[in-house]
Amino acid sequence: MYSAYYFDLLGECADMPAAEAVRCIEAECDRFQINKTGPGYVIASFDSEHLDGIADRISLTHSIGRFLGSCTPDDLSSVEDIELPPGSFAIRGKRFKGMMKDVDSQDLIRRAGGILSKKNDVDLKEPDTVVRMNMSDSINLFIEERTIEKDLLEKRKVGERPFFSPISLHPKYARALINLTGVKKGGTVLDPFCGTGGIVIEAAEMGMKAMASDFDEEMVFGCQENMDFYGLALSDIQVADISDIPSLFNEIDAVATDPPYGRSTKTGGENIDHIYNRALDSIPKVLKKGARAGIVLPHPIDTDRMVLENMYVQYVHGSLSRHYHIFRYQ
Repeated sequence: MYSAYYFDLLGECADMPAAEAVRCIEAECDRFQINKTGPGYVIASFDSEHLDGIADRISLTHSIGRFLGSCTPDDLSSVEDIELPPGSFAIRGKRFKGMMKDVDSQDLIRRAGGILSKKNDVDLKEPDTVVRMNMSDSINLFIEERTIEKDLLEKRKVGERPFFSPISLHPKYARALINLTGVKKGGTVLDPFCGTGGIVIEAAEMGMKAMASDFDEEMVFGCQENMDFYGLALSDIQVADISDIPSLFNEIDAVATDPPYGRSTKTGGENIDHIYNRALDSIPKVLKKGARAGIVLPHPIDTDRMVLENMYVQYVHGSLSRHYHIFRYQ
């Protein structure tokens, strides 16, 4: 039986957190329904047995919980229909990016609490159930069931690894990039510009078969060192130029990669855009039909070899924006 779940999203990178949530649901559930999306949230229905699988892989979400219902500040009548678990409760409220700033949140909590207290007792200090009230384009109420473990992701960021380079995606974005490809647990994920291994670390942690390559032998050795440090296995790792990967890999379920950019990048003297074009020529040759490639680049790019499904922009600082391209090989 389906249950409705509320995804409380991170307020960064515009629509990328919602897209990641939907892809995670698609990857873990055979059947599901996306009920509604809005600023800072996704509401979806699926079998509760898939909740752990989704929560274990998702990264751009604060928490996931049982959706109770929506209302507006002027009409709380739908709160009358909410059934809470037995025991006491408290309501905790927050606004998404300052939305509904003209609404008195404490008054709203008191009014909603007054309705719910007809069936359950209020206990503000040690409630049996915490009802989350998120104020966005509507007022959404949910009971938090899974929180996303941010501390573990922080422990795997670049400065914590034995071998590192200053230029590397934060683990939560490496994980999001993989998720945006829609690859299922157990699928093969290749990073052909593996660098210090940030993406393949997350792929292996998520239960995928991680594969890596890089033209820089030092990076390949460093990537393996980092994988060993975290007790993770690579299904394959090669020292290889991007043009050579079709001879080494095939029938890959997803490519997720953050190719080199910036002044400190090793390119062997080759123009960086030429490297990108060679990558776009090679990557579809290793993918299964219908598989996706997630490629992070400092500017938009397109190719006639794959279909660009989506692109998400992350503003890092004044001179750097990351463009997360999601291509599908047809």
